[in-house]
Amino acid sequence: MIDITAKKTQAAQTLELICQALELSQTQYDTAKSRYEAVGKWLSGSDDAALRASEIYPQGSVSLGTTVKPVEADEFDVDLVCRIPFVAPHTPPSALKQLIGNRLRASGHYKDILEEKPRCWRINYANEFHLDITPSVPNAACTNGGELVPDKKLKEWKPSNPRGYRSWFEERALIVPRVQSCELAFMEARAAVEEFPKQTRRKGLLRRAVQIIKRHRDMWACTREASIAPISIILTTLAAKSYVHCAGNFSYETEYDLLVDIVRYMPHFIEKNMVNGREHYFIWNDTTAGENFAEKWNQDERLVRAFYAWQLQATSDLENLPSLSGLDQVRSALSSSFGDSVVSKVMVELTASISAARTTGALGIVPRSGLSATGAGRIVVPSNTFFGS
Repeated sequence: MIDITAKKTQAAQTLELICQALELSQTQYDTAKSRYEAVGKWLSGSDDAALRASEIYPQGSVSLGTTVKPVEADEFDVDLVCRIPFVAPHTPPSALKQLIGNRLRASGHYKDILEEKPRCWRINYANEFHLDITPSVPNAACTNGGELVPDKKLKEWKPSNPRGYRSWFEERALIVPRVQSCELAFMEARAAVEEFPKQTRRKGLLRRAVQIIKRHRDMWACTREASIAPISIILTTLAAKSYVHCAGNFSYETEYDLLVDIVRYMPHFIEKNMVNGREHYFIWNDTTAGENFAEKWNQDERLVRAFYAWQLQATSDLENLPSLSGLDQVRSALSSSFGDSVVSKVMVELTASISAARTTGALGIVPRSGLSATGAGRIVVPSNTFFGS
């Protein structure tokens, strides 16, 4: 019988492998990087002085290192910002959006795969990924280097700060929690930030927590109205704030215990205030004034209910996983939460590696660390044991 600590560590190790399987392949990464650079070169090569001075850079999950493969397809989205630093006062968002669109249409490479979206331009690379390019201008009112991006109706500029948010997130990802387990499944490889962020295999617990949360959200939404599922920026922000709270206030026996707490405490960082006699919700972007990621919650109560319903389900699913016995139960639970195709692939690889280690007599359980192919003080694993039996 494997003790609960070892089972939690096994669960964390399996989730690490699932996260790795959900990321861009090296080929996808290299292709996205080269096409991102080509778009930037084309836009900055314009005859228009504003575009020549522009800068294009990644935002969102690629920038943060939290990409997750879509459930239904292999097509990723890569979100880009086209920052135009020199614009006339009161230039409307529609004018700059059109400027970018005209330049993209002038390219034989882009004109036939270009799609206009409400606030950005999308370049569709069929069956691969798409690039979303959003215009921005400097926000003179933000002392933190913030920017202004269009609202969806292109009638006004709204505060944002993609670069500031990335720095904010990275600072939190560097916080080291107090975890007793001597083998860390989510151990981080800290690489320098590149213009197009470099992929790393080991990303640290905060980034992995965000990937796990987003994938669970995607699977949860498969049986519901997808449009009301919690958006990624809300999940990422609440996870980061919860991680800081948990790492600063508690110590944990395993990383898995911390992961569960990150999800459990997420609602604590939603601000609620009465506005005109009705409760409003606020999840602020701490890097610029005036950006409330939960703005739509105050217009559609279904979004609020959906977040809390998902959060309860995610907490329950993660809490219950280490209590399951046997491969069939574990695989079924993981498939329900993270997708059968990804889980099946990971389980085949994991089972093969365990079988190979058992055959050579190298497989053991290092106390307080879970499955290990090497290590002093290991206990020999008996046949047919996986997540307990």
